[in-house]
Amino acid sequence: MRLGAGAREMMLDGLDAIREECGIPTSFPSEVVAAAEAAAARTPGAEHRDRTGERFVTLDPASSVDLDQAFAIERAGDDVILHYAIADVGWFVRPGDPLDREAFERAVTVYLPDERATLYPTVLSEGAASLLPDVDRPAVVFTVRIGTDGISRLDGVERALVRSHAKLAYDAVTSADLPEGFGELHRRIQLAERARGAPRVEFPEQEIDRADGRLRLQFRPRLESEEQNAALSLATNMAVGEALLAAGTGLFRVMPDVDERRYRQLRNAARALGLDWPADVPLDRFERSLPRADPRTSAFLIAVRRAAGGASYAPYQDGERPWHSAVAATYAQCTAPLRRLQDRYVIEAALAVAQGQRVPDEVERAFHELPAAMSHGEQRANRAERMALDLAEAVVLSGREGEVFDAVVIDESDRGVEVQIIDPAVLVRLSARRVDPGDEMRVRLESVDVERRSVTFQRIA
Repeated sequence: MRLGAGAREMMLDGLDAIREECGIPTSFPSEVVAAAEAAAARTPGAEHRDRTGERFVTLDPASSVDLDQAFAIERAGDDVILHYAIADVGWFVRPGDPLDREAFERAVTVYLPDERATLYPTVLSEGAASLLPDVDRPAVVFTVRIGTDGISRLDGVERALVRSHAKLAYDAVTSADLPEGFGELHRRIQLAERARGAPRVEFPEQEIDRADGRLRLQFRPRLESEEQNAALSLATNMAVGEALLAAGTGLFRVMPDVDERRYRQLRNAARALGLDWPADVPLDRFERSLPRADPRTSAFLIAVRRAAGGASYAPYQDGERPWHSAVAATYAQCTAPLRRLQDRYVIEAALAVAQGQRVPDEVERAFHELPAAMSHGEQRANRAERMALDLAEAVVLSGREGEVFDAVVIDESDRGVEVQIIDPAVLVRLSARRVDPGDEMRVRLESVDVERRSVTFQRIA
């Protein structure tokens, strides 16, 4: 629907209310701004090796300016060598300084449709620390070797000065723009995932599209370039995870396996969506076989994400192997330090381990403090983003009271039944008896309250 002036105002007012209700900061304290400006004025020195002559490029959404990652790829015999330059936020921000203390309060960048609440002031996150094109930037370069079996190994980590030679966009990039070996790296990572039986897929997102003055809710499937680019981070994060585990240190991303009850519910969901899931095909193979442009695929993958349960962070524990079920491996995140607090600390540990040095005490201490900080920040961000979707759903559906929609049951609990409407891409909760995840139903829109961000549906069949 096209937003009139009144609807646009209600949307913006609603987003302001969400920020206030969720405690999303709208500015930085003056001492944090001053610290950021001072850090941004610093000039990299001898601790950063000059690698500006290498052809690094970035690949992100076209509008992004907080660029965490740049990459260069080469071949060494049968191996693919990834040089992954990650924004050196740890050079600008030090443990315990005003920027670090504020980052512990925020934990993550929060993205809402009208603006984002950044983890660090934009003079850093969109300026001096961002790997923008055609300027020299301090970075931490991870050298990752990917064999023909798709297994990634960490060859080295160092601070360096790099220059991105091109800012490539997901929706416009061509194979000619990318370094040789980019597609082969992705193929090898997929090969290793299949060998592990990893059910990891890049999930579609329920998103708000405000292009051309229209407001639409949609499940957007991932572009091929996005999925290929994700392999770079995955290869690096897995290699770093194994290196930290071997050194007896680190902070790991963990996720439990899908239990048997939820596995049965997923089979019900697939059947209700008209997706043919043979009994002898495991979940990971079935997911990868689904057509990405089909809205039924989006609906099923959303159900998979919910069935797996939430991911969290866990520090190293002697004798334990941290496990991430979606990756089917040990996994540590280090490739988005401009947007995620914990990555900065993992990077510092990886630098120390790769160079045979002791991990600093302040980093080891942070590994035990970060899980709570990250959980708080992620929960706040997820709540705000969910409320923004609720607001958009109410705006989109306003004036459509009385219409009937086809829906599929996604989940059930003591609070009712959650159903998914494919078009528009809306998730709602209603009262219904004797239903199971995967069941189809027809629902009627009874009422809409934009101010309360609520819509009410009733089952009719």
